[in-house]
Amino acid sequence: MSQQRSAANAVFGFNERPSGEQPPAESPKQYAPPPPAPAPAPPAAAFAPAPSRSMALVIVVTVLAVLTVINLYLILTLKKDFETASSKNADQLNVLTRRADASDERYAQLKGQFEVTSEKLGMTQQELGRARALAADIQTQQKAAVQQLNQAIAQKASTDQLNQAQADANAKIGGLSSDLTNNVNTLNKKIGDTNDLLNGTKGELSGAIARTHDELVALAHKTDRDYFEFNLKRNAEQRVGNVGLKLEKTNTKKNVFTVDLLFDDKRTVRKDQALDSPVYFYVRGASSALELVANKLDKDTIAGYVSTPKGFFPNTANVLQGRPGGS
Repeated sequence: MSQQRSAANAVFGFNERPSGEQPPAESPKQYAPPPPAPAPAPPAAAFAPAPSRSMALVIVVTVLAVLTVINLYLILTLKKDFETASSKNADQLNVLTRRADASDERYAQLKGQFEVTSEKLGMTQQELGRARALAADIQTQQKAAVQQLNQAIAQKASTDQLNQAQADANAKIGGLSSDLTNNVNTLNKKIGDTNDLLNGTKGELSGAIARTHDELVALAHKTDRDYFEFNLKRNAEQRVGNVGLKLEKTNTKKNVFTVDLLFDDKRTVRKDQALDSPVYFYVRGASSALELVANKLDKDTIAGYVSTPKGFFPNTANVLQGRPGGS
């Protein structure tokens, strides 16, 4: 081993070990694994530059535009649905108002017929007072039912609530009408031979229809009522006293007509009324029901008369004083 030292070690004495010191044993050579193969180069796409800020801005603006269009569509859809619901509520209000008017008309007819029947049967003043009190109570409760319906609609009640309110009102009105009918029947039972007298009264009322001007003059002389003739053209309003008349349509095949009655600041529609058949309605302040009769009917016109209590239209010429508007 000493012979193998280099010349530098021999000359300068570098790396001389002290005497007696044994050189370290050589460790056996270990097998070194071959170096790993170099990693494959990444694809060229990996080194593509990131999108620029302008591209990101375009994407954001596009998304915002799409969201704006969607929101605008939703707003327009909701607005349309709201307008549709409002229109339906308005239609339901019109229907309920017409039904309430129809109830008022039915009440007027019942009251008018009841008064005529009372006069024919000779009821006592006490019984008449009881009947009139009941009629006034019915009218008050009818108005309360209509007010309740109007309040429900004003509070934007749902369709179910409106239907329920309408059903309740119809039930109340039906019950009140039933009470009135029962009361009339009870009073009639207290007076003797009611059915015969009612049949006689009905015959007299049926015969009290004038179909010509001469018959109307004769009727005016026999009864304690005033008669006013009219000749009404389609869609043209005519006034008889403080009542307005407006012809909507006629049906010459069936001899029926539809007329609007305007009185007491309200409009009442009477549909498909028969020729030579009385139409009863009650005007505020009248002592009994008014009566409209059409005895002539053409394609676009009707002619007839309105009957009122004596002196109810003091400033209007009746059939015995003149014939305004006659044909």
